[in-house]
Amino acid sequence: MERVVSLEVPTDNHHAGIPVHRWQQAGKWFAYGEHAIFSRMEGRGEVILLLHGFPTASWDWNRLWPYLTQSHRVLVADMLGFGFSDKPVDYPYSLIDQADLQQGWLEAMGVERVHLLAHDYGCSVAQELLAREQEGQLPFSIASACFLNGALFPEVHQPILIQKLLVGPLGGLISRGFTRGVFDHNFSKLFGHHTRPNRSELNSFWQLLLYNNGRGILHRLIHYMDERRCHRNRWVGALVNAQQPLRLISGTEDPVSGVAMADRYRQLIKQPDVVALDGVGHYPHYENPVQVFEAVRDFLARV
Repeated sequence: MERVVSLEVPTDNHHAGIPVHRWQQAGKWFAYGEHAIFSRMEGRGEVILLLHGFPTASWDWNRLWPYLTQSHRVLVADMLGFGFSDKPVDYPYSLIDQADLQQGWLEAMGVERVHLLAHDYGCSVAQELLAREQEGQLPFSIASACFLNGALFPEVHQPILIQKLLVGPLGGLISRGFTRGVFDHNFSKLFGHHTRPNRSELNSFWQLLLYNNGRGILHRLIHYMDERRCHRNRWVGALVNAQQPLRLISGTEDPVSGVAMADRYRQLIKQPDVVALDGVGHYPHYENPVQVFEAVRDFLARV
């Protein structure tokens, strides 16, 4: 099953969203070990867990949030090292640990059934949760999983130069010397040609990155790329063997995990359900939340 959506790009493509300060004001913190984790919860109905990407945070979902919360109870947390959550300097950051965080949070809230909606870094966390469910290790069930652009298959992931530098031997120096100009240049390249963030929006992403000295730990967080290769068979197997409905929503202008990733998905997943968004880059839920909401809504209606 496949659908290709060609966007009619409006003159002003910057959809109204929730400002960063209001996003923070409406949040709550919970403890993960010794660390404080920022979260947001809103809405009623079946539970959707949102899983954000690197190097950003839960605020990525702010434009999609009002749509989803109309019919579902929506949960999201800034993972450890991201956004408004704690960013310890000497910490063994890992995707496995982030999955532990999400699992423990859902368990503590008594969630029995959850839909996953994941992007980028969060896709790997979702794959780990799917693998755990297949092994009977989760205290709740995963009703469905919907993925936005992410490295589901590390063999076709195409990291940009700054990512390669951060994961290399000089990563610590690169991380500490990461300037606003470098960020704006590299981050903007991830978006579609007509859907790039404006100066004000870039400022919001940058402030979230700087919060709690996030810039200083980028080289520690980015080792998730090595982790993906290490756990490749487990996490791809979680997709191949999944019993619940899956959908991939793919921005086709994404230079990192766009067309090649979607093609690989079609090759490996039985009866692949792919929605391709033409003119959209790596952040579909930010670039065109209406199209993404329609794709998620239609998917969940079938589930």
